[in-house]
Order: sequence, then structure tokens, then C-alpha cells
Amino acid sequence: MNTDPELILAGTPFFGSLSPENRKSLSGICLARRLEKREILFREGEKAHAVFLCARGSIQLYRSTPEGQEIVLKVVKPGELFAEVILFERDRYPVSAVALEPGLVYLLPKHQLHCLLEEAEFRRDFIANLMSKLRYLADQMQSLVSDNVETRLFRFLRDQYGGRTKFRISLSKKDVAAAIGTTPETLSRLLLKLKKQGRIEWEGRAVKIGDRD
Repeated sequence: MNTDPELILAGTPFFGSLSPENRKSLSGICLARRLEKREILFREGEKAHAVFLCARGSIQLYRSTPEGQEIVLKVVKPGELFAEVILFERDRYPVSAVALEPGLVYLLPKHQLHCLLEEAEFRRDFIANLMSKLRYLADQMQSLVSDNVETRLFRFLRDQYGGRTKFRISLSKKDVAAAIGTTPETLSRLLLKLKKQGRIEWEGRAVKIGDRD
């Protein structure tokens, strides 16, 4: 799997349209950090020092309620930038981030990013791409409100593993349930129903998608 930050940026849906010069500038400030499974990258409320680019593995972003419940907001996959909100309106992380599996991220130090954003061309290019991501996240939030669990499950699998019908999943069922906004028990019941319908088989880490019609 490629872990060159410049090539990763070029392949992302949000920053692939950056000019080659701006991608090179952005990748030039990346610092590599390897993560173990369940390692905390940062916690909600901590002083923010960097934006992150996921190169390998997956990162769960979540918030904690006063009652101690964890609400999963997103599962970040390779090629995605996250925590960029700290560049403009916050000096502390608004969520927590934990590695769901061994992986690699690149840190983009906040101070160096601000230096790049002082350049007008880079700033226009960068902000235009951030606006595209904000629209995407708004659509994701809407789907959590309006779509049922089955729809959210298939969308999640498509987003994480593309259009493949057979693959090995790297996340536990508990993590997938959290990512699609449901409980492990509800997910288990749904998978049992879908298996009986011949629409999905999930044995261990092996997943096979059947006919959805």
C-alpha cells in the first residue's frame, strides 16, 4: 500500500484537485506517526497542534456525552484528512480519535499549515477543497438522520471497501455498528436477516455481498 503523502493527497476526493505545486507544499510538512490498534491519537478538549492525514488503517472519531457514552461521528479511511477544523475556529480538538487497527498517519503541524495559508493561491485552493468536504459531511449527517440501518450499513461498506463484493474487513462488528450509528445487537440481527435473504455473508473477517435487488 502506498504511503507517500503527496501521492495520497493526489488520490483523495477532497485534495486531489489541489494543484501539483500546492500538493507538494502540503506533503512537504507531513510528519509520519505509526499507530497501534486502539492507540489514542488525541482526546476531545486537548490543545490542538496538528491536522492529520490517514495513510494506512482506519481512525474512529467520536465524542463523549456527559453520561459517558461514546458517539461515533466518522471512521476515517486512508487518504482522508481530519481535524482540520482546528485551523480556523478552535484551538482544541472537538472530538477524540482512536486507531481501530495498526496504521500510519501523517501530522501536518498547525503552525506550518498557517504559514502555507498565508499564500493567497494556496489558501484559495485549500479552502475550496475544504468546502467540498463540508458538503460531504453534511450529506453524511443527513443520512444518519433519514436512512435506516440497512442503508447505512451498505453505504459504509461501499465507502470503506469500494464496489467489491468480496473482501476481508479490518474492523470489528462493534466498530462497524458504532460507525453507522447503531448498537452491536441491532447490527447482529440485521446481518442475520440479510444472510437469510442471501444479501450478505459475514464470517470472521470475510465478507461477501450478494444481490441487493
